[in-house]
Amino acid sequence: MHILVTNDDGPPSNQSSPYIHSFVKTLQAAGHVVSVIVPHQQRSWIGKAHFAAQIVKPTYFHPGTLHGDDGTTHAKPLEDDDTGEWVLVNSTPATATQLGLFHFFQDRGPVDLVLSGPNYGRNISTVFSLSSGTIGGAMEAAVCKKRAIALSYAFFSRNHDPEIIAAASRKSVKLVEHLMSHWDDGVDLYSINVPLVEGIEEKKVMYTHLLQNSWETGSSFSEIEAKDEDEDPAEKEMVVREQEGQSKEDEGVEKKKGHQHRHFTWNPNFSDVHRSVEASEPGNDGWAVNNGLVSVTPLKASFAHVPGLKGELKLFSGNLANQPRFYACIDYEDPYTHPIIMKALSSVASPQDYTLISSMNDLPSTSSPFLQISSYESIPFQHLLNHPTTSLANSYVIRKGLIRKHYLAHTIHSYLVKNPDSELKRHVPVTVDFEVDYAEFLDEALVEAYELHEAFARNQEKEAQDREWWILKPGMSDRGQGIRLFSTEEQLHDIFDQWEADQPDSDDEDERSNPSSSDPPDSDPAEFTTAPSASHPQEQTSTAGIITSQLRHFIAQPYIPPLLLPQYGNRKFHIRTYVLCLGALRVYIYKEMLALFAQVPYRPPGTQPSNGAETDMRPHLTNTCLQSSPFPSTVHPLSTLPLSPQVIIRQITTATRILFLAATQQATTFQPLPNAFEVFGLDFLVDAEGGVWVLEVNAFPGFGMSGEGGRGVVEGLWRGVLRVVLWGDGEGLGGFFGGGGEEGEKGDMIKILDIDMGR
Repeated sequence: MHILVTNDDGPPSNQSSPYIHSFVKTLQAAGHVVSVIVPHQQRSWIGKAHFAAQIVKPTYFHPGTLHGDDGTTHAKPLEDDDTGEWVLVNSTPATATQLGLFHFFQDRGPVDLVLSGPNYGRNISTVFSLSSGTIGGAMEAAVCKKRAIALSYAFFSRNHDPEIIAAASRKSVKLVEHLMSHWDDGVDLYSINVPLVEGIEEKKVMYTHLLQNSWETGSSFSEIEAKDEDEDPAEKEMVVREQEGQSKEDEGVEKKKGHQHRHFTWNPNFSDVHRSVEASEPGNDGWAVNNGLVSVTPLKASFAHVPGLKGELKLFSGNLANQPRFYACIDYEDPYTHPIIMKALSSVASPQDYTLISSMNDLPSTSSPFLQISSYESIPFQHLLNHPTTSLANSYVIRKGLIRKHYLAHTIHSYLVKNPDSELKRHVPVTVDFEVDYAEFLDEALVEAYELHEAFARNQEKEAQDREWWILKPGMSDRGQGIRLFSTEEQLHDIFDQWEADQPDSDDEDERSNPSSSDPPDSDPAEFTTAPSASHPQEQTSTAGIITSQLRHFIAQPYIPPLLLPQYGNRKFHIRTYVLCLGALRVYIYKEMLALFAQVPYRPPGTQPSNGAETDMRPHLTNTCLQSSPFPSTVHPLSTLPLSPQVIIRQITTATRILFLAATQQATTFQPLPNAFEVFGLDFLVDAEGGVWVLEVNAFPGFGMSGEGGRGVVEGLWRGVLRVVLWGDGEGLGGFFGGGGEEGEKGDMIKILDIDMGR
């Protein structure tokens, strides 16, 4: 790194600036390019001031021996100097920062970090920090959009032990390197206080906040006899330092009328600071230094503490090259899927690539590279938004434009209105969406449902098996919940009347209407449904349950006669396609797909025996979660079916690509994040003619419902997902932790869409 060093204590001096020479030499020994520009004399307590009317005149300093006070100052720079000449300016630390950034050292390349210090004494609490020239020099860098650190050494003795100073310098350099490689996005500058104590290199480093305190005992100046001669600033600073920790006696100056001609000397009562530290709770900068700990206080350029950084800062022990490329928190909360994800991670990443942690709290730093794969509710979205370049999680925040059936219908309709000749039109059925709270308002809700009214009219006088049948789906349901078949207006009314009759008697109007007054959070729809219980066969054979919060949004679509395969008992099936969305936005389809079959042979609507009971939905629902024992016979890889999968896959690929393109045009209901990915389960129906139709899009698809028959597909999917997400797709498109994509390999992940949404 190119590090620009300044301070408020001036050039090396055992009297007023005893630490800077050791620190600069330690930085240089660590391989850093170090440029030094400091005030030519003591400038403590000057804050971020500039002498606006002063002409700044630099001189040039050549350090002597360490702790030797034998450096030399010259009026002009040496020609062809390669000895690391320092620049001294007759001004302030903030001015030195400005000149160092923009007027000197340009031949050494851009400055990566401005480091102000090490200060001769601690800079803790507001009363020190708001006046500190050391912090002022770093603050000047921050407002110039440069990373900045203010470093202070808190001494407890005037005996400047070279060994302790050297140890503090080594500790400080290691800490500076750590902060630079783990810089938090919300921080403008860090204020570090290192206590000069035995064993400092073994002391803990703590994130702290700035102790809020004030001068409690009155003036920070003392009156002295008026004299004409000026005192040397360095000598005066030494006197002030000697008084740290001493209480100021009441000088008992007699007050007289009118102004008294007096001089004043800076003489703060440092016992005010000590008392405020002793009375404070743990966690502030003064507490840390008093306990022999290194304090790291993250600050904004407004002097505001950055919240969220607390506790011990764990420095990496060893070579920085041995740090993991990312930390991973895997907690999928599904006994089927969790081990599959863990196995996939270990197969695409070496043990040196990542470190497993149990929660985000185990991160060494909030800006450490971080991967979380968990349920929607467990994802730390605020952390994700605050750290867009270092944190990655397995879900977007908002994607209801795809996963809610009524929103999906709107997404498709809006796209087709603008693109009436799109191929997507051939893969989506006519969809009628409506809202209804109570059965008595159904007629009102269907006033503009022209397609339904026309179908009802055509079905008059027809036998049940000859009618046009429709399928009703609650917009908020999932896994086959609440799906019904109807062909007449009377049947549709009966469905809603039955739902209303099934509600508990204790539900009053407010209790029944509140759940549907607004959409629940944009999470997995399955979280808001209850699958029929295996212990209640009537729920499995006659109906799929529905809960009150689903009774508002509905869609109705023409029933599509399915393709039937005699080899599989002429049972209806749908195709589950897994889709990876990465960032904002690349979309991949997993090449291998699953065929999910109904549990019983297919019977067309209207051909089932009528005994007054509800329609048996088992021949029509292919959701494996509704089946008592689905896995052995109802889930098969698509490639094993006796049909031409390439024709089907080609249609699925086309429909999926356009569907996600359509979603990108719905800014309020689909908002991909650049540091997130998500695996969706898309369901398609193949009709009797071999055409493919979009059924629905599922967030957090139920992988466990695939059973042993689909385990190989799910395992291959997660290997492909993590390979692309972490390392890239092998086509120059890098993964989140994998550079430019040369490490990646797409495998069976087929990229179908790559657009820049400007996020």
